[in-house]
Amino acid sequence: MTLIEPTHTRIEKTIQTMMGSIVLEDPNGFPRGESNLYCLGHNDEMVWQAEKPEAGGLYSRVMLNNDGNTLSAYAITGQACELELSTGKLLSQVKIK
Repeated sequence: MTLIEPTHTRIEKTIQTMMGSIVLEDPNGFPRGESNLYCLGHNDEMVWQAEKPEAGGLYSRVMLNNDGNTLSAYAITGQACELELSTGKLLSQVKIK
């Protein structure tokens, strides 16, 4: 297994999947124009960056769902999100109060 290098901050969590590694970087200090949740393929190439629920929103938690096809994530802007594992596309979001 290759050591994964963070793109901007520090890595908070990785999840190994058949597609590669899902990486969550620390949102503190991460550029707001990019997504701190992304997938690296087996050759460490960027496969996708997760779609964000709103501009400037970054993710603080992520987990692989039991279906093996989706991720659940929380954004620092107050949304609980469901993302497609294969593309990083936002499938749904709910504002948490």
